[in-house]
Amino acid sequence: MEELTSHSASRGILTTELDNLSGEDVVGFVREIESLGYDSCWIPELFGREPMAMAGYLLAKTERINVASGIANIYVRDAHSMVQARHTLAEFSQGRFILGLGVSNAGLIQSRGHRWQPPIAKMESYLDAISAAEVVSPSTKSLGPLYLAAHGPKMQAVAASRADGVLTYLMSPAHTQLTKTRAGPNADINVVCVLLAETDPTKARQTAREALAYYLGLDYYHREWRKLGFSDRDFSDGGSDALIDMLVGWGNKESLQTHIEKHEAAGATRIIIMPLTSGESLFSRDNPVLEALAPHA
Repeated sequence: MEELTSHSASRGILTTELDNLSGEDVVGFVREIESLGYDSCWIPELFGREPMAMAGYLLAKTERINVASGIANIYVRDAHSMVQARHTLAEFSQGRFILGLGVSNAGLIQSRGHRWQPPIAKMESYLDAISAAEVVSPSTKSLGPLYLAAHGPKMQAVAASRADGVLTYLMSPAHTQLTKTRAGPNADINVVCVLLAETDPTKARQTAREALAYYLGLDYYHREWRKLGFSDRDFSDGGSDALIDMLVGWGNKESLQTHIEKHEAAGATRIIIMPLTSGESLFSRDNPVLEALAPHA
């Protein structure tokens, strides 16, 4: 595999905790990370607020920061509706909306009443429909980038040919380097790095295991982690120390920075920081990860 040169990637924030904040506090948090120099706020699609509506509100309440769907589920909106949302949000924010798309997983899709389909075929047919959709819009010049959540070679090939780049989650720097090779030199590589400002190994790993328990049971993550050298033994009992230390960067500021720099050296063009709170609030006065890694720090 080719040697990749280290560079400084842009930095964004993704957190699943936004649904637990009041609307006023959500706006306050996003304005805070905007003032700290983060370039983007990524809104996951979970069980709380509707991400497109939330993106519109946050774009209206901020000035510079990009707001991204991270990641919008392609099963729950038809392609034409997704194109309309993309155009509308881009137009009214002067291009500050980023569209991230993904297939989610079979269990979640079926729980929402949809029939699970082979992921590659589903994504390709959805992108075909997006390309064919005609939307009345005063301007298409301000459209932001389109990214696909993609870990395996087939979905990353789709992203390389039909999107502006990929987003990866819970992967190693070796996987980031492989992603860069697959996606090509012009693709954006957005890497979510889960980070925790905790120097005690026992406390850090326990917090990480609790936060990532859901993902540790998903077979499609197991498939990718096996390719990175892990085995079924690493997935049991909350995850081995080696797996947890790959999934979550923890420690002091220097350790967190080193975790990020490994992904940058492997080809990441944007690091999306997912701060674990370990009981603290999201705001930087209570969560040292945000302040320590802020571009303006």
